[in-house]
Amino acid sequence: MKRGIGLLISLLLWASLAQANTAFTIQDIRLEGLQRVSPGVVFRNFPLSTGDQATSRSLSEATRKLFASGYFDDVDLLRDGDVLILKLVERPSISKINLEGNSVLKDEDLLNGLKQTGLQEGDVLKRATIEQIRQDLIEVYAGQGRYGASVDTTVEPLAENRVALNIKINEGQIASIQHINIVGNTVYTDEELKDLFSLKLPHFWTFYKKDDRYARQKLSGDLERLRSYYQDSGYINFSVDSTQVSITPDKKHIYITVNVTEGEKFTVRDVNIVGELVVPEDELNDKLSIAAGDIFSRRQVTVSQEALQRRIGDAGYMFANVSPLPELHDDNTVSLKFFVSPGKRTYVRRINIKGNTRTADEVVRQHLTQMEAAVASNASIELSKQRLEKTGYFKTVNVDTRPVPGTDDQVDLEYTVEEQQSGSFSASVGFSQSSGIILGLQLQQDNFLGTGKKVGIGVSNSSVLTEYSYSFTDPYYTVDGVSRGFNLYYRTRDLNEDNVSAFSSDEIGGGVVFGYPINEFERLSFGLDLKHLKINTNGDETPDEIYDFLDAEGDSYLNLIATLGWSSNHLNRGFFPTKGYSHGVSLEMSLPGSDLGYAKALYNFKLYAPITDDRQWVTGFRARAGYGTELGGNEFPFFEHFYAGGLKTVRGYQQNTLGPRDSKDDPFGGNAFISGGAELIFPTPFVGDKSSWRTLLFVDAGNVFDTSCSDTATECEDGVQLDELRFSTGFALSWLTPIGPLSFALAVPLNDKDGDETEFFQFSLGQSF
Repeated sequence: MKRGIGLLISLLLWASLAQANTAFTIQDIRLEGLQRVSPGVVFRNFPLSTGDQATSRSLSEATRKLFASGYFDDVDLLRDGDVLILKLVERPSISKINLEGNSVLKDEDLLNGLKQTGLQEGDVLKRATIEQIRQDLIEVYAGQGRYGASVDTTVEPLAENRVALNIKINEGQIASIQHINIVGNTVYTDEELKDLFSLKLPHFWTFYKKDDRYARQKLSGDLERLRSYYQDSGYINFSVDSTQVSITPDKKHIYITVNVTEGEKFTVRDVNIVGELVVPEDELNDKLSIAAGDIFSRRQVTVSQEALQRRIGDAGYMFANVSPLPELHDDNTVSLKFFVSPGKRTYVRRINIKGNTRTADEVVRQHLTQMEAAVASNASIELSKQRLEKTGYFKTVNVDTRPVPGTDDQVDLEYTVEEQQSGSFSASVGFSQSSGIILGLQLQQDNFLGTGKKVGIGVSNSSVLTEYSYSFTDPYYTVDGVSRGFNLYYRTRDLNEDNVSAFSSDEIGGGVVFGYPINEFERLSFGLDLKHLKINTNGDETPDEIYDFLDAEGDSYLNLIATLGWSSNHLNRGFFPTKGYSHGVSLEMSLPGSDLGYAKALYNFKLYAPITDDRQWVTGFRARAGYGTELGGNEFPFFEHFYAGGLKTVRGYQQNTLGPRDSKDDPFGGNAFISGGAELIFPTPFVGDKSSWRTLLFVDAGNVFDTSCSDTATECEDGVQLDELRFSTGFALSWLTPIGPLSFALAVPLNDKDGDETEFFQFSLGQSF
């Protein structure tokens, strides 16, 4: 009321002045009455300024706009000569916001939300803002299924033109869905269709899933899922005619009714690709996932459309358009045409790199498969992005394609990277049941001085192994991606502490390795290592087999070892993969002139197949096999034996305890090795960030064999005996903690025999499975 009276008085005043013909040029504007509102706010909302002509119309409009800003309760316009005086009465400021009755939404969250909508302590009180916030809060609670929520606001006057805003909230109860009715369906039952919905009736897990709460967005998604289900099953004319959502008077229960028309089921009569075919038609046909005779599926039409666009884009037509055109026939068949409009072939004029403050441009460009002045290819552009992401140099990589002004067949590419610390200096502590405490110190720089070279220095110490190492790798020793690396190491082992035959060794060596890329997934490696090894016995604890070997071959060896490897990695990530496969073969062989002659081969295989689209449920399979043999009349070295048992091979059996045993009845390992297993990976319950956790059920199998047993071995079956494979099953969990992976397993052996050393609980800090 006060605001209206002030506005009326101001308008009457200037009406009388206008009648007196008092229009004037404003020489200055003076403000009176400001306390908290800044002069800038006034002048932004008062359209007149010095030098303007003041008339009754202009002053009336300016006054209305100033009132409309909501900062003032009263505005008086006065004149002192050619000076315009604005006498202002500010609205009160909010000194305190009091919340009452809220428990589902915390005070801090509510105050932050009010702040984002323009209401916080210290602001000028605006009635319109308060009403808008009241409505917004009611909508927030409605979004949680609390349709009975109410919000009341009161303003409490305080001294010095201040007020306290009291917000009293009645959160109400959550309204649950009591009935979902689908009308018009004959092909599928109500139960089949309601299973597609994310909205559910109350059930046993409702308290956890909270899927019985109605939300408009969820219903829209469910209707689209219903529409896709029918149209993917051939019902191309399916439609949702109407939906009714009703709520009971007490606002506690919701009823949903969906009216549908199914239509007839259609099959595909023929599929044709028409238009300007810049790619051979047979190649385009290979990309189609729908064919004549198939039941019509909207999903397969979309998949085919996207596959065609990608193939045409790979040929350089980046802005190609592929439009599916279905033609319905009276016999419930549909002719499907994909109309291709490729546009002009596109070339890359320039590739710009942004954001690389440390990494040299040429290092970034080494990973690009898309070249300047070449035909633009969507596949090459995306592959370049993926290769940059895999380097580990960058936190994010984004690529932007920009048409070149004045042309219709050229683009510029801009790769924007955000660098991250690619070097590290870290100390780590781990523990395993077999090796005890594991201490490590690592200095690693994967992008040394921005050159892309890798330099590493490492120290590791445990009761079993002490190691010092240095490595250097140039991943682009040649422009074709051939890598070259060097390494030096010194290590000592005390195998008496690792569930195997009692002996220790000192080893020093170094080598060089070259890697040759075959394609984006496959790689060959060739290496040479020169190592000196000294074997130390442990008196009566050392078994006869080792003494026999030392009598025949001596206790000190200088060997030149050649290594050959092939790997093919199609896994979608390094840690905890959820899709893809990898396998590889490695061969290690001593060369002529070495003190010992032997060869070892090892094969590794992993496969992950997601069960659900979100890749939360996954089946996993793994297999390993190894074989070693002597060369040149030497006996195969016992210190190169394979071992099995433990977290990495067959869980439920103690580390390294499977297979042949020596004369002291300690595990002796063997020259042949088989292990494998199947896993069911499922989401870790009660964990927010599931990317750092892996839980699974498993079945493991494996054992170690000796194809040329020593005569002194106390327990040995010559050759590979598949009926001697050990099996186990159980539950396993691995967690990527800040200090390293923590893994444990609860395992039950399925066919253990007398003498087998079993373990129900196994764990390790510092390695994952």
